[in-house]
Amino acid sequence: MQRAIVRSTALFCVFALCFVVSTAAAQDHVVPASQLHHALQEAAAARQKNIARVESFFASKPARQALMRGGLNLKEVQQAVPQLNNEELARLATQTQKIQNNFAAGALSAEHLTYIVIALATAVVVILILKA
Repeated sequence: MQRAIVRSTALFCVFALCFVVSTAAAQDHVVPASQLHHALQEAAAARQKNIARVESFFASKPARQALMRGGLNLKEVQQAVPQLNNEELARLATQTQKIQNNFAAGALSAEHLTYIVIALATAVVVILILKA
């Protein structure tokens, strides 16, 4: 009988210990609301910055001229940009920044820029068509 009491007490302690450990582990993974809010604000700010970079690129005079030569509509491209997901938008913003820097440094000719702008604008439109 005494063994049964010891066994029951030991079993109870094991279950209690498991409950306490699992509760403590669950509390370690909880993200404070302020930290989550801050992360969301940073993500939204980064997205807005990327949208502004891409729109600025396509609105530049050389890009507008390239779009016209390629028969693409600037408004259609500008409307499509905000619909890209964050990853696509970040990649496009990085690429447009590199292109602008290379063009400003004289590493790209107007002809090269035309081909690149047409390709990027077409890719933006195609991505959105595929998402629809």
